[in-house]
Amino acid sequence: MQFVPKEVFLTKGVGRHMEKLASFEEALRDAQIARFNLVHVSSIFPPRCKLIKPSHGLSRLKSGQILHAVIARNAVQENHRLVTASIGLAIPKDRMNHGYISEHHSWGETDSRSGEYAEDLAAMMLSTTLGIEFDADASWDKKEKVWEMSGKIVRTMNMTQSAIGRENVWTTVVAAAVFAR
Repeated sequence: MQFVPKEVFLTKGVGRHMEKLASFEEALRDAQIARFNLVHVSSIFPPRCKLIKPSHGLSRLKSGQILHAVIARNAVQENHRLVTASIGLAIPKDRMNHGYISEHHSWGETDSRSGEYAEDLAAMMLSTTLGIEFDADASWDKKEKVWEMSGKIVRTMNMTQSAIGRENVWTTVVAAAVFAR
């Protein structure tokens, strides 16, 4: 039996609780995916897969359903510590090819920096499969120009969640690409 997802949506959430696991549960609730059995999968955005709105995907799912997802997760229990989780997405122009989904988690990075890094990572992984050559040490702007000029990568984006930790309370952030169908 083959399961190749046809639709995916991006979501994010933050949770806080005295217990680490309960904090994670709260983050999943905030992301609206706590009622599902989540199976962590790796980084492939399937050929011909459609990116849909979370509300559209969630409306057709049932509690307890097994869902495959790429999940970035991070937690902290330090006062004033910034924690971030980000999903990056790179979709090829030729939709018969697969794209890439990256996961990144960090401490002390802003949403913007973490999101750009996750996008960069997904685009880099995709570019290597498409034969796009670039200098790995080049700046983001130079890499982005090479990818743009190649015409082979049509879209990159990210979903990022950050939060500032509190003393004696677990703060968990999640970002996920959830395969809905």
